[in-house]
Amino acid sequence: MESERPMESKSSEKSIAVSHQEEETAEEPEEAGAVNPLLQPALTGNVEGLQKIFEDPENPHHEQAKQLLLEEDIVGRNLLYAACMAGQSDVIRALAKYGVNLNEKTTRGYTLLHCAAAWGRLETLKALVELDVDIEARNFREETAQDIATRYSQSDCVEFLYWADARLTLRKYIAKVSATITDLEKGPGKLLKEDKNIILNACRTKSEWLETHLEASVNELLEQKQQLEDIVTPIVTKICAPRQVKSVKSIT
Repeated sequence: MESERPMESKSSEKSIAVSHQEEETAEEPEEAGAVNPLLQPALTGNVEGLQKIFEDPENPHHEQAKQLLLEEDIVGRNLLYAACMAGQSDVIRALAKYGVNLNEKTTRGYTLLHCAAAWGRLETLKALVELDVDIEARNFREETAQDIATRYSQSDCVEFLYWADARLTLRKYIAKVSATITDLEKGPGKLLKEDKNIILNACRTKSEWLETHLEASVNELLEQKQQLEDIVTPIVTKICAPRQVKSVKSIT
C-alpha cells in the first residue's frame, strides 16, 4: 500500500503499484465476493469480457460499469492502475473509450504513466502515449515517468520516454512558433508578409514531417527542431531588435 509519509526506499516506493488483486488477496481473502467484477477481465486481458459488461444491457453489472471502473482504493488508484501493472495495453485502449481520465493522479501524484514506467511495461507506455497522456506529469517528488523508469532501471522505458519527450518538444515548439506569429502581428514590430509565410510554411512542413515519421529517432527529432529554430530565430530577432535612431546633429 502507498504510505502517507515520504517513501525513502526503492521497495516501499514501488508499492504504489501493488495491484488491486494482490491487496485483496493478501488483506481481505474472506471478502472475495466483493471483488470488482471488472478486475479479472482487466488483469487477464479479456477485452471482450469488459466490453460485454459495458455494452450489454443484460449484463448484471452493466449499470454500474462506469462506477466500478472509477472505483478507487485508499490512495486513489482505480482499475486502470491494475491493468497498467499487469501490462494489459489492449485493456487500457478499450477502457479509454468509456470516458475515463487517463491523466488522473493518485493522492501522491502518481499517474498511469508513472505506474507503467515503474513496472517496466513498455507496450503499456506506448499505448498511453498514443492516447495522448501527459508525459510531463509529476508526482509528489516532482518526478516524471521517465524519472521513475530511471529509478527502477527500466532502460527500455527510459529510452522510449526520452523519445516521446523529443517528439513532444518538437510539437510544442511548432505550436509556440505559430503563436508567436500572432503576437508579432499585434506588436510594434513589423512582420513582413514574406517572413510570415516563411515561418508558417516551415511550421507546416515540420508538422507534416511529424505525422509521416512516426518512427523517427531522437536525433532526427532534435535535428528537425534545430532546423526550425534556424529559420525562425533570425526573423524574430530582426523584428524584435531595437530600431536605431538617427542623430539629427552629428557630434564632432
